[in-house]
Amino acid sequence: MQNTLKLKNPILINNKAVDMLTYDTNEITGVLFSEAEAMRKRAAGMKNVSINPAIEFDFALHLYLGFAAILAVNPKYDFSDMERIHGADLMEVMAIGRNFTMQSEEYGEKTSGEQSGTTPEPTTPAPESLNSGE
Repeated sequence: MQNTLKLKNPILINNKAVDMLTYDTNEITGVLFSEAEAMRKRAAGMKNVSINPAIEFDFALHLYLGFAAILAVNPKYDFSDMERIHGADLMEVMAIGRNFTMQSEEYGEKTSGEQSGTTPEPTTPAPESLNSGE
């Protein structure tokens, strides 16, 4: 679902002052997610870092995922445009990315015993327990 972010600090994109940005986290693809992570590492000066914080606490990733949600529905923009966002607007963008990474009520966990439609059935039987004869 598309939403709109009203910027307190307008930015220039393609020589136009922009103070409203549309975004949609449902439009973030795997490629866009990976780009956001790569851009986060680049911005922090990290090249081949193997230690990653838990996604819930990776505030820079939240920011870049917020950027990705904007880019997903604004193909004429790019990450360098988003990096001009500043001040309190950064916190708003970061909240968009954080909410994307957190489980929302709309997409809550299944509480039934049903398997997901994307989870394949096991193809081999489970091994019998060593204690099954007791």
